[in-house]
Amino acid sequence: VNMNRRTLNLIALGFVLMNPIAIDAQQQNHISMDSVIDVVTKNNSNIQIAELERRISAANYKQTDAVFLPQVSVSYNAMVTNNPLNAFGFLLQQGDESSQHFDPAKLNNPGSAHNFGTSIDLKVPLVNLDMVYARKGARLQQEVYKYKLAYTKDYVSFEGKKAYTQLQFTYQLRDILQATLVDVRQILQSVTNFHKQGLVQQSDVLNAQVQVNTVESALSKAESNIQNASEGLHLLMDKSEECKEVYLTDSLTQVMEIHDGIVFSPTRSDIMAMKTALEASKMMEKSSYMAFMPKVNAFGSYQFNSNNMSGFNKKSYLAGLSLTWNLLSGNQNSGKYKSARITTEKVQKELKQLVDKSQLEINKTVRELKDYQLEIKKNQTSVSQADEALRILTNRFNEGLANTTDCLTAQAQLSQQRIALAQAVMAYNITKYYLELLISKY
Repeated sequence: VNMNRRTLNLIALGFVLMNPIAIDAQQQNHISMDSVIDVVTKNNSNIQIAELERRISAANYKQTDAVFLPQVSVSYNAMVTNNPLNAFGFLLQQGDESSQHFDPAKLNNPGSAHNFGTSIDLKVPLVNLDMVYARKGARLQQEVYKYKLAYTKDYVSFEGKKAYTQLQFTYQLRDILQATLVDVRQILQSVTNFHKQGLVQQSDVLNAQVQVNTVESALSKAESNIQNASEGLHLLMDKSEECKEVYLTDSLTQVMEIHDGIVFSPTRSDIMAMKTALEASKMMEKSSYMAFMPKVNAFGSYQFNSNNMSGFNKKSYLAGLSLTWNLLSGNQNSGKYKSARITTEKVQKELKQLVDKSQLEINKTVRELKDYQLEIKKNQTSVSQADEALRILTNRFNEGLANTTDCLTAQAQLSQQRIALAQAVMAYNITKYYLELLISKY
């Protein structure tokens, strides 16, 4: 009897996957795995965040158009001075100088001089090699986020399949417990009848009642787990309204095996993202190196100057080319170049680590699939054997040739094997979906 109770307690413990929550009468909607994947890839917040990151990278790349496009600015300045040099300069800019302005006393003590200037300035980049390579790096970084978005969709799809499979298992678990409850209640009824006839002891009735109570408790927890799994799926699909519905799923069945194509794909989206990040890092390294090179830019300015606020009297222009070569920068440029070079080495090692880890993960997952396949076949055989054993013992029990404990133990063993089979199928399906993610191609 004690051994039988321990067995039942272990079964009940296996049913407690989440904290139990009471289930009210709620709307139940059937949902397929394809529907889950469709909703997840549209609504999941991780995908939306990845899309925003891609758009940010596109906007950052757009900023690098300044490498080629001219820059135009307009400014308006109002100034006052009593500095002799600046005051005379205002006169020259305004074109108002006369012979009286060359009076030494006037030159030395000009009083307050005013100038109101409007300037239209133009800058045209010509040769800026560091910015050219920085632009190439920004373009590659945009590609990185494109691949990251694709991998996020693939991974979230896997999470959707996993959550759906777990919900399928909770329904399978409930069905097993419902069938188990029917069996143990029949045993209890038979034991009760035998006790009334004086064929069995009161302890046999109590043992059967304990089994019924244990299964009823486990069934109640299984019902709660259905609610919990539905809410988890609801959260994954990121629906805005309050979760009230309990999803109905298709039956849990073993998915088809993967026979071909179990090889590592170098074009998997996360691998492509890392490869592109490496190329972007190389471009930034070249950009840092080109910062040592001279820069050539054109500039121009068209100005209006007047001694009153609303005047645009004197017009003038200025245009030219500038050659800039920053020979010493306090180790700023050299430090940036060293940092960029080390960053490239770091990304190279991270890429190699990701590739090696992915290959090992594929090999491990393939072995797990084979193990689960073997486990499923053994559990199928065990279920058949346990079912036959229970049938034989039930017949012998009804004939008074087997005791109650043997019958209850056989029934508990059948329930255990059915649960183990369902667990193996669930694990196999999730592992298969994970392998599909590992060998996916962009």
